[in-house]
Amino acid sequence: MTERSEHSSMYQDRGLKIRTLHVRDIRFPTSLELHGSDAMHVDCDYSCAYVTVYTEGDVEGHGLTFTIGRGNEIVVAAVKSLSPLVVGQDAGQIFNDFAGFWRKLTNDSQLRWVGPEKGVIHLATAAIINALWDLWAKLQQKPLWKLLVDMEPEQLVSTIDFRYISDAVTKQEAIAMLKAMQEGKEEREERMIRIGYPAYTTQAGWLGYSNEQVKALCSKYLAKGFTAFKVKVGQNLEDDLCRCAMVREIIGWDNKLMVDANQVWDTEQAIEWMKQLAEFKPLWIEEPTFPDDVLGHATISKALKPLGIGVATGEMCCNRVMFKQFLQAGAMQYCQIDSCRIGGVNEVLSVYFMAKKLGVPVCPHAGGVGLCEMVQHLQIFDYICLTGTTEGRMIEFADQQHEHFENSIHVLHAHYIAPKMPGYSTALKAESAEAYEYPNGSKWEEMFAKGLFPDPRKQNVFVCQAN
Repeated sequence: MTERSEHSSMYQDRGLKIRTLHVRDIRFPTSLELHGSDAMHVDCDYSCAYVTVYTEGDVEGHGLTFTIGRGNEIVVAAVKSLSPLVVGQDAGQIFNDFAGFWRKLTNDSQLRWVGPEKGVIHLATAAIINALWDLWAKLQQKPLWKLLVDMEPEQLVSTIDFRYISDAVTKQEAIAMLKAMQEGKEEREERMIRIGYPAYTTQAGWLGYSNEQVKALCSKYLAKGFTAFKVKVGQNLEDDLCRCAMVREIIGWDNKLMVDANQVWDTEQAIEWMKQLAEFKPLWIEEPTFPDDVLGHATISKALKPLGIGVATGEMCCNRVMFKQFLQAGAMQYCQIDSCRIGGVNEVLSVYFMAKKLGVPVCPHAGGVGLCEMVQHLQIFDYICLTGTTEGRMIEFADQQHEHFENSIHVLHAHYIAPKMPGYSTALKAESAEAYEYPNGSKWEEMFAKGLFPDPRKQNVFVCQAN
């Protein structure tokens, strides 16, 4: 019996035909306290298009795509447009040829026109794909990172669509990378369970916070063991100079400081602005200019290298092809994968292989709704199976919305402790999903009544609601 047929037989008689796919518009009012605020995004309401895949059996999968409020309904609509490609399929057969299914989902001849493999349609793809991986991990009774770690190299690589990136990394090279790291896997796995993966925090650095808030939060997270802090910059140079000086005074010069401009500068403006901030020795400048501008990032990288400042980007990088170009052009020194900006786990894995080959450390983008929960699995896989080191690598941590998840993150001494529960850590608590579903959830009803937000049901505004 072949490996594929053995794998397929594992799911026989499990009732894995997908009978329905449900998507909900979930939003949290984080703009009220300016959580998540930066130079580009001043009024974030952390949100997600939340997908549940129901099978004919007793196991269901949960996945999501993060947004920051308005527009979440468009992602929900895109999920609905994609759902006929999923409903009626047998999940076991999907897992047996996951790369093939991923291409089917991204290659629909009509829906592809509104991408292709980028924007809202790709965000919707990620939510569905993430739900399917959550389902697969639950079927195996493993957390997602463990599902990935336990796969044979050939099986794991078979889940990836290498179209458009085979000039950067091939299937054979990816398999060889995994096989080369077999020795020591058990020890590395034990370390992730016992000590965990190092984290840095953005929670003290939101641009809308007062100086008093920033000072208090820097001290709070220092006490929790954090040694790396990220600060939002880009609106006003004098303010940035003052805030970086203030943060440095609190965290000291032995700890790491990173800055993030969230795309607001032109190329030359980014270089000149960062020359002014260089005295504070930032490890990186994140998203210094337009997120698709590969050559602009390369120019900034070259100019800032003598100052010891790297360029970090990727949270808005729309697909594996863009990552390929950034990596090949030397336009990113820190690769920031996002768990749902590109097409879910399958495509994220392809970026890890390219980053490994080209020697660029991956430091995932997180925060938001569910991003911390998801990326911990991916980065733990990278450590155990691909790199074997945490040198120059960290996972972002923002202390937002974790209480709404059934299996939330566990961060101890500024390290993500490897999750133990089966799945991708993506299931929201039922009561949270009910309360914060937009616009009819009880929490939103209360906020509309208080006048904190306009009620879209009383305006000439289209709202896409779940069936």
